[in-house]
Amino acid sequence: MIVDLPDTTTSQVSKTLVKIREDGGVVALGRVLTLVIATTPDAEEEAIEAANDASREHPMRVIVVSTEPGTEQGEARLDAEIRVGGDAGASEVIVLRARGDAALDQESLVMGLLLPDAPVVTWWPGIAPDVPGTSPLGRIASRRITDASAQPDPQAALLTLEQHYTPGDADFAWTRLTLWRAQLAAVLDQPPYEPVTAVRVTGSIDSPSTTLLAAWLQEQLGAKTTCILAGLEHGSRGIHGVELERASGVIELVRDVPGVATLRQPGQPLHDVALPRRSLRDCLADELRRLDPDELYGEVITSGLRLLRERDEGVHV
Repeated sequence: MIVDLPDTTTSQVSKTLVKIREDGGVVALGRVLTLVIATTPDAEEEAIEAANDASREHPMRVIVVSTEPGTEQGEARLDAEIRVGGDAGASEVIVLRARGDAALDQESLVMGLLLPDAPVVTWWPGIAPDVPGTSPLGRIASRRITDASAQPDPQAALLTLEQHYTPGDADFAWTRLTLWRAQLAAVLDQPPYEPVTAVRVTGSIDSPSTTLLAAWLQEQLGAKTTCILAGLEHGSRGIHGVELERASGVIELVRDVPGVATLRQPGQPLHDVALPRRSLRDCLADELRRLDPDELYGEVITSGLRLLRERDEGVHV
């Protein structure tokens, strides 16, 4: 069910939510968190769809603050939409479309709609503030999720994340590495147990995940690490491959085909490994599984990236 509330107030939205629950029996009981999504009108449906899918694993209230850049001036107006039942997955979705002065005070827009005594997570699926932790919607959240790959300059966005990191920050560029990190860890957990002497990571120039993977390997293995970012053949995006050099030979995990990587190890047959690019829903659900700071991400974004630069092994072409 979708209820439209044109030219309204947050107080009226809250009252309408209560009436919907009383009339239809839709309740907020069992909601484990409030997810605040800061987005633009053209991107809100994709974000809502991902949140609805993730809500089946994490029942929550979703508050979408949708603003069009350049509309902060002029008369204040708030149009709202409430989605419950089949239109909201296992969540309640409140869409707030603000213009004029109403768009300038986003914190006040959502404060009266937050679930009581439940953690708040703020997600910017598109352009994010330079310092999420001090932004109006970031201040009210225990977790703040950004996506470096959605920024105009993804590699520069990593530097900004490093400079302004606050515990509780998270980024989908790191979340997308889960399968790669698990596979590489599994390979190194097998004999022969030799130290890695050199690492080479390749990926597309617009892939901050490639840089974070190199930073993680640099920090964990302490080996000479080279990160090569370039325009790859066939328009491939994201991480292309990893090479780990040991005394017994080179281990290669290379993704030449979308979703499938080839694992080459000395003295062993080739193996095909499923390494698909993680969907928006998968990344969001993954980040919502933990509401405490991701300490490993914090180490990589602040220490790992610095080590990669200081050892002058990162190569951008």
